[in-house]
Amino acid sequence: MLIPAGRSSAAIPLESLLPKELPENWAVVEGPTIFNRKTLFEHIDGQAELFLKYGFEKSLFAGYQTSKKRGDQIDLDIYDMGNVLQAFGVFSRHRNENRPGGFGLDSYLDDQSAFFYKGRYFVMLNSGGPNPSILKQMGMAIASKITEPSLPPKEMGFFPQQRFKPGSIQYFPEGLLGHQFLKKGFQGTYIDGEKEFHLFLAMYKNAQESTNALKAYKDYLSKKGRVDLGVLTWSGHKALKGEDPYKGQILCVQKNSYLSGAVGFETEEEGENRLKELIRNIK
Repeated sequence: MLIPAGRSSAAIPLESLLPKELPENWAVVEGPTIFNRKTLFEHIDGQAELFLKYGFEKSLFAGYQTSKKRGDQIDLDIYDMGNVLQAFGVFSRHRNENRPGGFGLDSYLDDQSAFFYKGRYFVMLNSGGPNPSILKQMGMAIASKITEPSLPPKEMGFFPQQRFKPGSIQYFPEGLLGHQFLKKGFQGTYIDGEKEFHLFLAMYKNAQESTNALKAYKDYLSKKGRVDLGVLTWSGHKALKGEDPYKGQILCVQKNSYLSGAVGFETEEEGENRLKELIRNIK
Protein backbone atom coordinates (compact mmCIF):
# COMPACT_ATOMS: atom_id res chain seq x y z
CA MET A 1 0.00 0.00 0.00
CA LEU A 2 1.33 3.42 -0.93
CA ILE A 3 1.77 5.86 1.94
CA PRO A 4 0.43 9.41 1.32
CA ALA A 5 2.71 12.37 1.96
CA GLY A 6 2.52 13.65 5.51
CA ARG A 7 1.98 10.21 6.99
CA SER A 8 4.91 8.34 8.44
CA SER A 9 5.82 4.72 8.09
CA ALA A 10 7.98 3.06 10.74
CA ALA A 11 11.61 4.16 10.75
CA ILE A 12 14.29 1.59 10.05
CA PRO A 13 17.88 1.56 11.40
CA LEU A 14 19.83 4.10 9.36
CA GLU A 15 22.82 1.76 9.29
CA SER A 16 20.76 -0.64 7.16
CA LEU A 17 20.70 1.96 4.35
CA LEU A 18 24.48 2.10 3.98
CA PRO A 19 25.72 0.61 0.70
CA LYS A 20 27.31 -2.79 1.33
CA GLU A 21 29.04 -3.12 -2.03
CA LEU A 22 31.20 -0.02 -2.48
CA PRO A 23 32.72 1.19 -5.76
CA GLU A 24 36.10 -0.36 -6.50
CA ASN A 25 38.97 0.94 -4.31
CA TRP A 26 36.59 2.84 -2.00
CA ALA A 27 36.29 2.13 1.75
CA VAL A 28 34.77 3.60 4.91
CA VAL A 29 37.27 5.80 6.79
CA GLU A 30 34.91 7.70 9.17
CA GLY A 31 31.84 6.60 11.09
CA PRO A 32 29.16 5.64 10.78
CA THR A 33 28.05 8.17 13.42
CA ILE A 34 24.46 8.85 14.52
CA PHE A 35 23.22 12.38 15.36
CA ASN A 36 19.93 13.37 17.03
CA ARG A 37 18.10 16.65 17.58
CA LYS A 38 20.42 17.58 20.44
CA THR A 39 23.71 16.71 18.73
CA LEU A 40 23.02 17.74 15.11
CA PHE A 41 24.66 21.14 15.71
CA GLU A 42 27.94 19.33 16.39
CA HIS A 43 27.86 18.01 12.82
CA ILE A 44 26.28 20.76 10.69
CA ASP A 45 26.16 23.84 12.89
CA GLY A 46 25.29 26.26 10.10
CA GLN A 47 22.41 24.22 8.66
CA ALA A 48 21.06 22.41 11.71
CA GLU A 49 18.28 24.94 12.30
CA LEU A 50 16.90 24.43 8.79
CA PHE A 51 16.71 20.66 9.27
CA LEU A 52 15.05 21.03 12.68
CA LYS A 53 12.35 23.31 11.21
CA TYR A 54 11.52 20.55 8.74
CA GLY A 55 11.03 17.89 11.43
CA PHE A 56 14.49 16.29 11.60
CA GLU A 57 14.53 13.18 13.82
CA LYS A 58 18.02 11.69 13.43
CA SER A 59 20.83 11.25 10.90
CA LEU A 60 23.82 9.10 10.05
CA PHE A 61 27.20 10.26 8.76
CA ALA A 62 29.90 8.17 7.08
CA GLY A 63 33.06 9.16 5.21
CA TYR A 64 34.57 7.22 2.30
CA GLN A 65 37.97 7.44 0.63
CA THR A 66 39.61 5.85 -2.39
CA SER A 67 43.03 4.25 -2.42
CA LYS A 68 43.57 5.43 -5.99
CA LYS A 69 43.61 9.16 -5.17
CA ARG A 70 44.84 10.18 -1.74
CA GLY A 71 42.66 12.71 0.02
CA ASP A 72 39.68 12.18 -2.30
CA GLN A 73 36.74 11.74 0.10
CA ILE A 74 32.97 11.40 -0.21
CA ASP A 75 30.84 12.35 2.78
CA LEU A 76 27.48 10.66 3.17
CA ASP A 77 24.60 11.97 5.31
CA ILE A 78 21.28 10.11 5.64
CA TYR A 79 18.57 12.17 7.35
CA ASP A 80 15.38 10.73 8.82
CA MET A 81 12.92 13.62 8.38
CA GLY A 82 9.84 11.85 9.77
CA ASN A 83 7.74 11.75 6.59
CA VAL A 84 7.99 12.25 2.85
CA LEU A 85 6.61 15.82 2.91
CA GLN A 86 9.34 17.00 5.24
CA ALA A 87 11.99 15.03 3.34
CA PHE A 88 10.90 16.71 0.11
CA GLY A 89 10.93 20.09 1.84
CA VAL A 90 14.60 19.82 2.79
CA PHE A 91 15.41 18.45 -0.67
CA SER A 92 13.63 21.39 -2.31
CA ARG A 93 15.57 23.92 -0.25
CA HIS A 94 18.93 22.44 -1.28
CA ARG A 95 18.21 22.18 -5.00
CA ASN A 96 18.90 25.42 -6.89
CA GLU A 97 18.54 24.03 -10.41
CA ASN A 98 17.05 21.03 -12.18
CA ARG A 99 19.74 18.34 -12.58
CA PRO A 100 18.02 15.00 -11.87
CA GLY A 101 20.24 12.01 -11.20
CA GLY A 102 17.63 9.29 -11.74
CA PHE A 103 17.28 7.88 -8.21
CA GLY A 104 14.84 8.33 -5.33
CA LEU A 105 11.53 10.15 -5.80
CA ASP A 106 13.57 13.07 -7.11
CA SER A 107 17.28 13.77 -7.13
CA TYR A 108 20.07 16.18 -8.00
CA LEU A 109 23.50 15.26 -9.40
CA ASP A 110 26.55 17.30 -10.40
CA ASP A 111 30.30 16.64 -10.45
CA GLN A 112 30.79 16.92 -6.70
CA SER A 113 27.40 16.38 -5.05
CA ALA A 114 24.32 14.19 -5.20
CA PHE A 115 21.20 14.27 -3.09
CA PHE A 116 17.71 12.83 -3.20
CA TYR A 117 14.61 12.13 -1.15
CA LYS A 118 12.61 8.94 -0.89
CA GLY A 119 10.09 8.02 1.78
CA ARG A 120 10.96 9.77 5.02
CA TYR A 121 14.64 10.06 4.12
CA PHE A 122 16.79 12.82 2.62
CA VAL A 123 20.25 11.69 1.51
CA MET A 124 23.29 13.84 0.66
CA LEU A 125 26.62 12.84 -0.89
CA ASN A 126 29.42 15.40 -1.19
CA SER A 127 32.77 14.77 -2.86
CA GLY A 128 36.08 16.60 -2.47
CA GLY A 129 36.70 16.26 -6.21
CA PRO A 130 34.81 15.44 -9.42
CA ASN A 131 33.21 11.99 -8.95
CA PRO A 132 29.79 12.06 -10.68
CA SER A 133 29.74 8.37 -11.62
CA ILE A 134 30.71 7.25 -8.09
CA LEU A 135 28.17 9.61 -6.53
CA LYS A 136 25.42 8.25 -8.79
CA GLN A 137 26.41 4.64 -8.08
CA MET A 138 26.28 5.21 -4.33
CA GLY A 139 23.05 7.22 -4.56
CA MET A 140 21.30 4.47 -6.50
CA ALA A 141 22.53 1.83 -4.07
CA ILE A 142 21.16 3.72 -1.06
CA ALA A 143 17.86 4.56 -2.77
CA SER A 144 17.31 0.88 -3.62
CA LYS A 145 17.46 0.05 0.09
CA ILE A 146 14.61 2.47 0.94
CA THR A 147 11.60 0.29 0.30
CA GLU A 148 9.00 2.59 1.88
CA PRO A 149 6.32 2.94 -0.83
CA SER A 150 5.55 6.64 -0.33
CA LEU A 151 4.20 8.93 -3.02
CA PRO A 152 5.51 12.46 -3.60
CA PRO A 153 3.38 15.16 -1.89
CA LYS A 154 0.08 15.29 -3.77
CA GLU A 155 0.07 19.10 -3.86
CA MET A 156 3.02 19.06 -6.25
CA GLY A 157 0.68 17.58 -8.85
CA PHE A 158 -1.65 20.58 -8.58
CA PHE A 159 0.90 22.94 -10.14
CA PRO A 160 0.36 23.38 -13.91
CA GLN A 161 3.19 22.42 -16.25
CA GLN A 162 2.76 25.14 -18.87
CA ARG A 163 5.55 27.72 -18.51
CA PHE A 164 6.73 25.94 -15.36
CA LYS A 165 10.42 26.20 -14.46
CA PRO A 166 11.52 22.57 -13.90
CA GLY A 167 12.76 21.75 -10.42
CA SER A 168 11.47 25.00 -8.89
CA ILE A 169 8.78 23.74 -6.50
CA GLN A 170 9.72 24.29 -2.86
CA TYR A 171 7.93 23.38 0.35
CA PHE A 172 8.07 25.65 3.41
CA PRO A 173 6.95 24.41 6.85
CA GLU A 174 6.11 27.98 7.93
CA GLY A 175 6.14 31.54 6.66
CA LEU A 176 5.30 30.86 3.01
CA LEU A 177 6.27 33.95 0.91
CA GLY A 178 7.70 35.40 4.13
CA HIS A 179 4.22 35.79 5.69
CA GLN A 180 3.49 33.95 8.93
CA PHE A 181 -0.28 33.99 8.27
CA LEU A 182 0.29 31.87 5.14
CA LYS A 183 1.93 29.21 7.35
CA LYS A 184 3.07 26.09 5.48
CA GLY A 185 2.83 25.42 1.77
CA PHE A 186 4.41 25.21 -1.68
CA GLN A 187 5.62 27.68 -4.27
CA GLY A 188 6.69 27.14 -7.86
CA THR A 189 8.32 29.40 -10.44
CA TYR A 190 6.84 30.25 -13.85
CA ILE A 191 8.28 31.99 -16.90
CA ASP A 192 6.60 35.04 -18.43
CA GLY A 193 8.81 36.16 -21.30
CA GLU A 194 12.12 37.15 -19.69
CA LYS A 195 10.50 37.51 -16.26
CA GLU A 196 9.66 34.99 -13.55
CA PHE A 197 6.70 34.88 -11.18
CA HIS A 198 5.40 32.44 -8.59
CA LEU A 199 2.34 30.35 -7.93
CA PHE A 200 1.85 29.41 -4.29
CA LEU A 201 -0.35 27.02 -2.36
CA ALA A 202 -0.81 27.49 1.39
CA MET A 203 -2.21 24.50 3.33
CA TYR A 204 -4.65 24.62 6.26
CA LYS A 205 -6.63 22.16 8.36
CA ASN A 206 -10.00 23.23 6.96
CA ALA A 207 -11.84 25.82 4.85
CA GLN A 208 -12.44 28.12 7.81
CA GLU A 209 -8.70 28.41 8.46
CA SER A 210 -7.96 29.21 4.82
CA THR A 211 -10.75 31.82 4.82
CA ASN A 212 -9.23 33.42 7.92
CA ALA A 213 -5.84 33.49 6.21
CA LEU A 214 -7.33 35.26 3.18
CA LYS A 215 -8.71 37.94 5.52
CA ALA A 216 -5.32 38.25 7.23
CA TYR A 217 -3.65 38.78 3.86
CA LYS A 218 -6.22 41.44 2.95
CA ASP A 219 -5.63 43.25 6.26
CA TYR A 220 -1.88 43.13 5.63
CA LEU A 221 -2.16 44.53 2.10
CA SER A 222 -4.57 47.23 3.30
CA LYS A 223 -1.84 48.51 5.62
CA LYS A 224 1.36 47.74 3.70
CA GLY A 225 0.41 47.41 0.04
CA ARG A 226 -2.68 47.87 -2.11
CA VAL A 227 -6.04 46.10 -2.26
CA ASP A 228 -8.32 46.25 -5.32
CA LEU A 229 -11.61 46.68 -3.47
CA GLY A 230 -13.77 45.62 -6.42
CA VAL A 231 -12.47 42.04 -6.38
CA LEU A 232 -14.32 39.84 -3.86
CA THR A 233 -14.64 36.63 -5.87
CA TRP A 234 -12.72 35.10 -8.76
CA SER A 235 -13.60 31.95 -10.71
CA GLY A 236 -16.41 31.38 -8.21
CA HIS A 237 -14.20 31.52 -5.10
CA LYS A 238 -13.40 34.12 -2.47
CA ALA A 239 -10.49 36.18 -3.75
CA LEU A 240 -8.11 39.04 -3.10
CA LYS A 241 -6.32 41.17 -5.66
CA GLY A 242 -3.77 43.90 -5.16
CA GLU A 243 -0.08 44.51 -4.70
CA ASP A 244 2.26 43.02 -2.12
CA PRO A 245 4.94 45.57 -1.09
CA TYR A 246 7.73 43.01 -1.48
CA LYS A 247 6.36 40.51 -4.03
CA GLY A 248 4.55 42.69 -6.57
CA GLN A 249 1.13 42.06 -8.10
CA ILE A 250 -0.91 39.44 -6.25
CA LEU A 251 -4.06 37.48 -6.97
CA CYS A 252 -5.05 35.15 -4.13
CA VAL A 253 -7.96 32.68 -4.10
CA GLN A 254 -9.43 30.49 -1.34
CA LYS A 255 -10.62 26.99 -2.26
CA ASN A 256 -11.38 24.26 0.26
CA SER A 257 -8.56 24.10 2.82
CA TYR A 258 -6.09 25.83 0.49
CA LEU A 259 -5.15 29.40 -0.25
CA SER A 260 -3.60 29.66 -3.70
CA GLY A 261 -2.24 32.58 -5.62
CA ALA A 262 -0.11 34.11 -8.33
CA VAL A 263 2.39 36.75 -7.25
CA GLY A 264 5.00 38.90 -8.97
CA PHE A 265 3.59 38.51 -12.49
CA GLU A 266 4.23 41.15 -15.14
CA THR A 267 1.42 40.09 -17.48
CA GLU A 268 -1.92 39.89 -15.70
CA GLU A 269 -3.32 37.43 -18.25
CA GLU A 270 -0.39 35.07 -17.76
CA GLY A 271 -0.70 35.11 -13.97
CA GLU A 272 -4.45 34.55 -14.12
CA ASN A 273 -4.22 31.72 -16.65
CA ARG A 274 -1.69 29.75 -14.61
CA LEU A 275 -3.67 30.34 -11.40
CA LYS A 276 -6.88 29.09 -13.04
CA GLU A 277 -5.10 25.83 -13.88
CA LEU A 278 -3.81 25.48 -10.32
CA ILE A 279 -7.26 26.04 -8.84
CA ARG A 280 -8.82 23.59 -11.26
CA ASN A 281 -6.32 20.93 -10.16
CA ILE A 282 -7.01 21.33 -6.43
CA LYS A 283 -9.03 18.35 -5.22
